[in-house]
Amino acid sequence: QVHLVESGGGLVQPGGSLRLSCTTSGIIFSDYVMSWHRQAPGKRREWVALITSGGHINYELSLKGRFTISRDNAKNTVFLQMNSLEFEDTAVYYCKADKNAESYWGQGTQVTVAS
Repeated sequence: QVHLVESGGGLVQPGGSLRLSCTTSGIIFSDYVMSWHRQAPGKRREWVALITSGGHINYELSLKGRFTISRDNAKNTVFLQMNSLEFEDTAVYYCKADKNAESYWGQGTQVTVAS
C-alpha cells in the first residue's frame, strides 16, 4: 500500500520560513517524479515545483527564488523549503508521486501565513 505523508506545515508570520517534508512508503521512491502542489481556500489546486528521479527541477515561475525543492532518496522523502512567505502562500500543500501512469497524492499539510 502506498502512503505519502506530508509534515512541517503550520502558522508563520509574513517573511518567515517553513520546511515541508513528504515521506513515502510502498513505492520505489527513486523511480518517481516528486512534486508539490497547493490549494488555497476557494481556489483550484496549483502546481508549485517538481524534481525528477535524476534531480532535474522546475518551479512555478512566480515562486522561483523563494521556494526550493529537494529530495533524499535514502530517506524516501521530498522537501519544500519555503522562505519569505507571504499571505498569498496560505494553502494546503500536497506532495505527489508520479511514474508513467501511476500517480499518488498525500493528504496535505496546512500552511497559514498570518501576522
